[in-house]
Amino acid sequence: MTIQNKRVIIILLSVPLLLLIPFIAMQFTSEVNWSPLDFVIMGILILTAGLICETVIRKVKDHNNRIVFCVVILAVLLLLWAELAVGIFGSPFAGS
Repeated sequence: MTIQNKRVIIILLSVPLLLLIPFIAMQFTSEVNWSPLDFVIMGILILTAGLICETVIRKVKDHNNRIVFCVVILAVLLLLWAELAVGIFGSPFAGS
């Protein structure tokens, strides 16, 4: 198994582990209230961001450009997450 394949497996295993955080929090507090659709959408967002970063790591040769591209991808992920969570931009995308 190559290092590249190990990274993909780590990404695939990280998604459900990250989604366990809100799931466990829902058991202890009513402040975290995710529907099944919330879990699906967040899983898709995390998986997509991880796989795009993996593609950048494989395709982009310059180390500094890799870092820049992955930081931009993570920034977009965080902005989408914030928009879906609280509607910081007030777009119809977030249901505002």
